[in-house]
Amino acid sequence: MSKIIKIFLFLGGFFFLMVSCEKANTLKSTEGSSSSTQKETAITPDVKMVLIKGGDYQPFYGEDSTLVKVADFLLDERPVTNAEFLDFVKKNPQWKRSNIKAIFADDTYLKDWQGDETLPENADPNAAVTYVSWFAAKAYAKSAGKRLPTLDEWEYVAMADEESPNARNKPTYSAHLINLYNEKDRQKNKVKSSAPNYWGVYNMFDLVWEWTDDFNSIMTTSDSRTAEFDDKGLFCASAATTATDVLNYASFMRYAFRSSLKANYTVGNLGFRCAKDASNTP
Repeated sequence: MSKIIKIFLFLGGFFFLMVSCEKANTLKSTEGSSSSTQKETAITPDVKMVLIKGGDYQPFYGEDSTLVKVADFLLDERPVTNAEFLDFVKKNPQWKRSNIKAIFADDTYLKDWQGDETLPENADPNAAVTYVSWFAAKAYAKSAGKRLPTLDEWEYVAMADEESPNARNKPTYSAHLINLYNEKDRQKNKVKSSAPNYWGVYNMFDLVWEWTDDFNSIMTTSDSRTAEFDDKGLFCASAATTATDVLNYASFMRYAFRSSLKANYTVGNLGFRCAKDASNTP
């Protein structure tokens, strides 16, 4: 298994080198026009924030000796729900489906909702909201007095299992996550139905993929708006030359998926949660 992964990482990556570089320039220009002209109305979602004690960690991408320092921060214990996002669009009508500008979301934004203020049929209000763009997630976080977590913050928390803050070296860690990723329609399940990890954070893997503030800091090539993850064509030169753990295929899947996105994309199994600097909270 590991030999096959290495072959894809090291050979498949070079094939997409030129396309990846071209996409990097495109994504940077997209984010250059990211600010909305209308100020968001404040919201007060009822969600517990968990204090994450920072430390050094080794990213999935980078040189073997490279460690990233993550400062203490606060993270929502679960993803943002349908009910919470509904409250947001009611108080901020510029983010309703009929009002959203194309630059901030593609034409699948909230596509499963029955109307501007009507959740999907038979949807659980306490399931994670999906079909939201990076711009919409950023606006929600800002209106809640928070922000999106950085990629490093998200991955730092993602290293944990239920027993330890870093489970990467456990043989079953990656295999368990891949099994979760392959479950169909898992995004429809209610939040907090599974056990929390070491930090007290729920649903890092078993419900939805999640936006991070700097989601496109690693470049690959694909279009993931089909709402089905497909790793064919997502291998890139950066993956081939800088992956620090080629056996952790679950991490590679996450990075590949994120790098296939653009800020206005919306996906049927992509949601988000919010974070906050620990220094900003008493």
